[in-house]
Amino acid sequence: MSFLISLSGMNAASADLNITSNNIANANSAGFKASRGEFGDVFAVSGYGLSNNAIGAGTRLQRVAQQFAQGNVDYTGKSLDMALTGEGFFTLSGGAGLSYTRAGNFGADREGYVVNPTGQRLQVFLPNASGQGFDTGRMSDLRLATGDAPPRATGQIDVGLNLPGNATPPATTPFDPNDPETYNHTTSVRVYDSLGAAHSQSMYFVRTANPNEWQVHSQIDGVTVGGPQTLQYSETGELVVPANGEIPLPTFTPPGGAGPMDITLEFDGSTQYGDRFGVSALVQDGHATGRLSAIEISEEGVVSARYSNGESTALGQVALTNFANPQGLQPIGDNAWAETFGSGQALRGAAGTASFGQIQGGALEASNVNLTEQLVNMITAQRNFQANAQMIQAQDQLTQTVINIR
Repeated sequence: MSFLISLSGMNAASADLNITSNNIANANSAGFKASRGEFGDVFAVSGYGLSNNAIGAGTRLQRVAQQFAQGNVDYTGKSLDMALTGEGFFTLSGGAGLSYTRAGNFGADREGYVVNPTGQRLQVFLPNASGQGFDTGRMSDLRLATGDAPPRATGQIDVGLNLPGNATPPATTPFDPNDPETYNHTTSVRVYDSLGAAHSQSMYFVRTANPNEWQVHSQIDGVTVGGPQTLQYSETGELVVPANGEIPLPTFTPPGGAGPMDITLEFDGSTQYGDRFGVSALVQDGHATGRLSAIEISEEGVVSARYSNGESTALGQVALTNFANPQGLQPIGDNAWAETFGSGQALRGAAGTASFGQIQGGALEASNVNLTEQLVNMITAQRNFQANAQMIQAQDQLTQTVINIR
């Protein structure tokens, strides 16, 4: 029996060394979680229970428990790298079904899907049809939009400017855009048609003989759009006419096959103060065609495609999964785990909600292996193995002594 007790101790020490070796081997594996051997003593129990003077029968490995402590966050600068700080796992889909990982070293495959190094696809919640929020009731593969962003025709121009209150009507009439003597001030802004082509929208301001009254003439690419429109200001310099500040321009049909342009000038932010002309804002709501320029990931896990025209489109929100007992998960290799009965049912949600952590884009969670601690564990396990081997040697000597009795 004593030989078997010492042999169980050697087996336990050997298992401890194997666990330590695996931890050290994965010190550089992204998202790896260190393991710890948990051992229990063994007693031979008879049908009548255990006597008060029973001696143990050795030890055994009860389980290899993974330690889900947070690893260091290393910034990589790669747009699709993600580090999860706090609780939760990234959700992956592959040929064997769903799996879960803390390793956020993702990339794109030839079809544009975001995958891990083994080809499993990252799961996200897709945007709602309304464009507001995400459908957290179902998951889908994250696929990057590699095409161009469609253009949008200009529909409104917000004009923020100040017209000088002491201006005098031009000495030369009638208005001629080619003759600066026929108008007081001018400004222009770039607008876009339905095909994304840019056009120049020019506005010419002419002071009339009526007090606090101006006329604005509009041209697109040198073509006059409608007649002059009236702007009337109060004695305190605030816009009075039009009452809502809006001046709808007549429809302009650009060349090249684009659709008609219906533009409204919004002068609600204009004033008539002082003696200087100044433009504070010219904002139009159209844009040209845009090419994909960057992928951005927010702390809430929203993956957005940013285009060269300044537009941004949400592609999805990273789906995180958590479990009541993460140590009950089954390791399946490649820094991934599978759900088991012991782990409890999968709980899904978005980053920053409930018990889920935050996502840091352009970063990776490193292995949580502490090499100093592992080296100390290695020395301890080695000493335990040597001590048990020494016990076998001592027991062999005692047995040999008994055999040699004559």
